[in-house]
Amino acid sequence: MTDSTAEEAAHAPRPQWDDTARDESARSSEEAPRIVSPLDDDTRRLVRLSAVVCRADEPELRAELQRATSLSDPRAVEELILQSYLFAGLPRALNAMREWRRVSGTRAPARDGDAARDDTAAWRARGEATCATVYGKFYERLRHNIAELHPALDEWMIVEGYGKVLGRDGLDLRRRELCVVAACAALRQERQLHSHFHGALNAGATAAEVDATLAELRDVLPRDDADRAERLWKRVRGHAED
Repeated sequence: MTDSTAEEAAHAPRPQWDDTARDESARSSEEAPRIVSPLDDDTRRLVRLSAVVCRADEPELRAELQRATSLSDPRAVEELILQSYLFAGLPRALNAMREWRRVSGTRAPARDGDAARDDTAAWRARGEATCATVYGKFYERLRHNIAELHPALDEWMIVEGYGKVLGRDGLDLRRRELCVVAACAALRQERQLHSHFHGALNAGATAAEVDATLAELRDVLPRDDADRAERLWKRVRGHAED
């Protein structure tokens, strides 16, 4: 959704997508021994689900959603699925929500007051505040550069992306950004991943929580993709700590 115009990451050549490249020796999180993670169990489930929604087939998606029924707040799962349409597209978001309704047995709310209101100015203000938090000192440069691409993209990014979706209640911005990191890693969108590594830190996540997010993706993503995301994070983390 966003363009890392604030800082440029080095880009390695991208191999063709191949699920067989996944580390066949990796075991599921249910089977593998686990060190103590700085992420609570709910956040671990959410970041894994974010990546799975973006790339998995239906059986794998269904299994991950079934595991997510253990979350203490099911609304967080629905917010994660709703925001996934920004990154994975509407078809995958629709499929994920359909499967969630089946495995969770929960019905959709009769009305979503936030989505139903007709107040673009309020959404824009909320989007500007949310985006400014995520991008920090690079916010003004981002807005300028996105508008240079096309003013409609700048408006949609702020009003639709950060205002209507990422600024919603139901999932705090720190966990939203960790889930965006997972989504961008799954989709191999390195420019956006670079930006949202910084965004997660700006939203209150610790470097250890980003480490743990990437560790959760080790048995979800092909090994080359997990390696690539971790290499990029090491560069970003090094700059952030300078």
